[in-house]
Amino acid sequence: MKYKLQSFIENKYTTNFILAVIIINSIVLGLLTYPAITLKYGKLLTDSCTICVLIFTVEILIKLYVYGKNFFKDGWNNFDFILVAMSWIPTGGAFSSFRAFRVLRALRALRLITRLQKLRIIVQAIIESIPNVGWASLLLLLIFYIFSIMGTTMFAEAFPEFFGTIGKSMYSLFQIMTLESWSMGIARPVISVFPFAWVYFISFILTSSFIVMNVIVGVVVNAIGELSEQNRKEQELKKIQNSTNLEIELNKLKTQISVVENLLKTNSID
Repeated sequence: MKYKLQSFIENKYTTNFILAVIIINSIVLGLLTYPAITLKYGKLLTDSCTICVLIFTVEILIKLYVYGKNFFKDGWNNFDFILVAMSWIPTGGAFSSFRAFRVLRALRALRLITRLQKLRIIVQAIIESIPNVGWASLLLLLIFYIFSIMGTTMFAEAFPEFFGTIGKSMYSLFQIMTLESWSMGIARPVISVFPFAWVYFISFILTSSFIVMNVIVGVVVNAIGELSEQNRKEQELKKIQNSTNLEIELNKLKTQISVVENLLKTNSID
C-alpha cells in the first residue's frame, strides 16, 4: 500500500497537478481582493479555495503516511507542512475580526517555491549567503555612518530637513543609494549652496550602490552557481545509481534465466 501511494505521490502527473492547484489557488486569492469580483463570485472563489486546501491537506497526509518520521527531515517538507497547517486557521465567525489570520492565506502562494526547483535553489542560496551578506551589510552600514557624520557636519545648518541629525542623514543617504529622486530632490539643492558637494554625493553613490551592493549581489549569484552545480552532480549521481541498480537487477534476472534453462535441459535429457 505504501509503495503504491509513494509511486502515486511522486508521479510527475501528480506533481504537476499539485503545482497547477497551487497556481490556481494563488490566482483565486488575488481575485478575492477585488470587491466587485468578490461580490459577484465570492462563494465560488471561497469554495475553490476550500477545495484547494483540501487537496493540499490530502497530499500532506499521504506524504506523512508514506515517509513517516523521515518526512520532517526535509526542510522543504516542513515548510509545506507549516503553510498547509496555517490554511486551517479559522478566518470567519468569531475570528473574522482578526485580519492577520486572513492575510496568512496569501502565504499559500509560497508553496510554488517548494515545487519549482529553480526557485528552491535561489531561496537556498539566499539563506546560505546570509553570513557573507551580513558582513557586506555591516560594511555598508559603516559607510552609511561615516558619510552621515560627514553630511551632518557639512550640511546640517543649511539643510536641516535632509542632514539635521545622524538619523536624517542616514535616511537621505538611503534615498540617494536607491537613486530615487536623489539628484533633483537632494543633491542639486545642496550643490547650489555648496558647489563642491558633488564630490560627496558621487563618492557615496560609487561606494554604496556600485561597489558594496554589487558585492552583495555577487555573493548571492556565486552561491546560486555553486548550488546549481551541486544539484546537477546529485542528479547525475542518482542516474548512475539507478543505472547500476538496473544493471544488478538485469544480472540477477539473467542468472535466474540461466538456472531455469539448465533445469529444462536436465529434465529434457532425463
